[in-house]
Amino acid sequence: MIRRHPLAEQAADELLRRIGAGEWTPGDKLPGETTLATQLGVGRSTIREAVRELAGQRVLESRQGAGVFVIATQPAQEWELVLHRADITDVLECRLAIETEAARLAANRRTPADLRLLRQTLAARDAAAREAEDAEYVEADLVFHRAVVTAAHNPVLAELFDTFVPRVRRAMLDMLRLDRPSGRHRATADQVAHESIVDAIRARDPERATLRVRSHLSGIRDTVR
Repeated sequence: MIRRHPLAEQAADELLRRIGAGEWTPGDKLPGETTLATQLGVGRSTIREAVRELAGQRVLESRQGAGVFVIATQPAQEWELVLHRADITDVLECRLAIETEAARLAANRRTPADLRLLRQTLAARDAAAREAEDAEYVEADLVFHRAVVTAAHNPVLAELFDTFVPRVRRAMLDMLRLDRPSGRHRATADQVAHESIVDAIRARDPERATLRVRSHLSGIRDTVR
């Protein structure tokens, strides 16, 4: 039963969850307002508002005289998000160029101090991934990647990375919004990928360091596409 405010939004979320779970599939007709209102513990007006919301997202369709039908299992993407995907892809391609070279140089040039910084920023990133809000998590991730660039000991490369950071920050926040509208759950595999970058740099293995960074960023780019 749905109890918290706003009721219509929660009713829409529950209907969408049930559609996603396969209770109703595209082409199916939803039960009537009275039945749904009883099942969800809300009023008929709340059900009507929830249906309007999902119709606006092109999940449901109201057909006069026939009822409400499922036409999709997920909300249609907003055009703005489609454009964001293109922007993010451009950013990731630039990151590939900068950070793969930085990782290669870092594996050759890193110092004990660089390794300590990499381990510290890696641990901070892990904590932020589990506990922080999106903006803090993005900052922790950028600090880690900046530590990789720092270990390359190339001031021009570092300056280029720093100039690019504001756009990277926006792109990362956009990616999180595309992946899930809210919440703090982030893939453990992503942290493992970052640990493997540090391991390659520690081992002074430039080929493996380059491969790890390229694999990580290319995977994100392909997912966004």
